[in-house]
Amino acid sequence: MPIAASDEAEVIDGIFDVMMTIGTGLFLLVQGILLYCMVRFRRRQGDTTDGPPIEGNVPLEILWTAIPAVVVFILAIYSFEVYNTMGGLDPHAAHDVGLHAHHSAPMDQKNMLALDLSSKDLAYGLGVPSESEDQVDLKVKVNAMQYAWIFNYPQGGIVTGELHVPVGKTVELEMEANDVIHAFWLPEFRIKQDVIPGRVTELVFTPNKVGQYPIVCAELCGAYHGGMKTVLYVQSPEDYQQWLKDNTVEKSESTETQKVASASPETEFLLPHVKSLGLLPELEQLHLEH
Repeated sequence: MPIAASDEAEVIDGIFDVMMTIGTGLFLLVQGILLYCMVRFRRRQGDTTDGPPIEGNVPLEILWTAIPAVVVFILAIYSFEVYNTMGGLDPHAAHDVGLHAHHSAPMDQKNMLALDLSSKDLAYGLGVPSESEDQVDLKVKVNAMQYAWIFNYPQGGIVTGELHVPVGKTVELEMEANDVIHAFWLPEFRIKQDVIPGRVTELVFTPNKVGQYPIVCAELCGAYHGGMKTVLYVQSPEDYQQWLKDNTVEKSESTETQKVASASPETEFLLPHVKSLGLLPELEQLHLEH
């Protein structure tokens, strides 16, 4: 297994270990019975008789049906608890919307589902339970596009193509795609979340090891899907604060707007769209390079 670099990874590895243990045990049991039967009931030399006409064994068939059913049931409960602990069944945005609707007017299950599907404020994904909302230390907005990840920090107006977070702090990503469906995957964190056009999905995690970790798009998004990669830097609190200081945008937005708008008629036409995505620094840099 890759290194477990987040609190969530340890939880996921726990259920993986249980599944591997059960799977290995069942494999050894089945293969052991097969080997025993091959030796115990093999055809002896000189034996030309037919075997007994056995049609079935009801108690045995019940047993080998019940055992997998119990195993699947146990794993379902365990995975349900893990997923719920990670906020998959109760992200705080969904909790708040549903709670407000529940107290404002009585609704049946069908109407509640319609509310969930139609609400623009509803976030989907792996969030934090409602009672842990105040534990989020850093929020970053993520834009996915063919074929790049753009991270927008609330501090200092930082827009970057790499994700920097402090170790030991809970991070919440608010993600949205600009074109097609993408998937934000952190293998060392054992988490993955679809990023969907026109809908905000969230992903919450707590890194616990300083280092560099790949960010991969895990959803086929086009011809250059394989190149849609970047890096997550988990830094010490001191290094992260220094990174914020070094990358804080000191220029006013009006100055940047004037530079980009005066570059060419094409950039002036694109300016409202680029501004809405928070990509002015990137467009300015492209203009300087070309």
